[in-house]
Amino acid sequence: MQDKEITIYDLAERLNISATTVSRGLQDHPAINKKTKKRIFDLATELGYRSNKFASNLRKQKTNTIGVIVPRLNSLFMSSVLSGIEKIVNNAGYNLIISQSFEQEAKEKTNTTTMFNSRVDGLIVSLASDTQDFSHFDTFIKKNIPVIFFDRIAESIQSTKVLIDNFKAGYKATEHLIEQGCKEIVHITGNTARNVYKDRFEGYKKALSDYSISFDPTLFISNDLTEQSVQDALINNVLKRDKLPDGLFITNDSSAAFALTILKEAGLKVPEDIAIVGFNNDLISRVTEPAITTINYPGNEMGENIARILINHLDGTGDLSFTSTVILNTELMVRASSQRKK
Repeated sequence: MQDKEITIYDLAERLNISATTVSRGLQDHPAINKKTKKRIFDLATELGYRSNKFASNLRKQKTNTIGVIVPRLNSLFMSSVLSGIEKIVNNAGYNLIISQSFEQEAKEKTNTTTMFNSRVDGLIVSLASDTQDFSHFDTFIKKNIPVIFFDRIAESIQSTKVLIDNFKAGYKATEHLIEQGCKEIVHITGNTARNVYKDRFEGYKKALSDYSISFDPTLFISNDLTEQSVQDALINNVLKRDKLPDGLFITNDSSAAFALTILKEAGLKVPEDIAIVGFNNDLISRVTEPAITTINYPGNEMGENIARILINHLDGTGDLSFTSTVILNTELMVRASSQRKK
């Protein structure tokens, strides 16, 4: 008995009662008397019986499982989003399956297939950097399985989206540097095929225009924001310029912190020689010397919003049958890395 999976039929045979009675007793059905329930629970515990929730959920056409696909897990922002999602869905009786695409479209497609075959009740996605084809979401849409995009969204897909106003955030970051006296502002960002980086770039350009500063294409650098890419951008581009820039807007805090280290090692003073603004308000932005000015991206709040929208739909109190976009507020957190004017 110890070597096999215990079923309700095993319990029924040992107790000399019907399997239906065992099933109802395990579900605390009021038709089963307390003494019988206790006998059932005691034997189930003794023999190590485990309820087959998966089979039960399949009969109900519901698994109480939600899939989440993110580019990478190794960022404070993404961790805070997932924390917000998990808090809400767990309280509602749902579980999460989390996977990462490692910024690759092919891996994202594999993850999507896995989620579909796992019969998730809903899917939450932030796109990989290089995803261009969105056909892997078609199976979900055809089956009316809700899909919510957040942060990096698929603008062409009719679905609910949760994000921040990246254009406004990019504008505020650039405007702050201009107000600190910067006129040659480098902008290092990710793949502008993604909405987050494209919109921040557009905000950067608009701020320059509004303050009568011409956009210089040589001050715009788009890469994958890894340490190696940031190092290459600074050493092989920025630091080799005849006239060094006096401002740097880089669209994540870990890259900003790495850039700060490289610039200081090159003998530059921050912010006196070059002022720096990052993005996300990660912990690292608060512990560098000087601390880094950044845009506060409310990851936990975003996660909770996403989860509530999806759970309300799954429980029948909300409706995702139409496209809606939820925009969360951001805030410029001014710190020493950009304060040229005291």
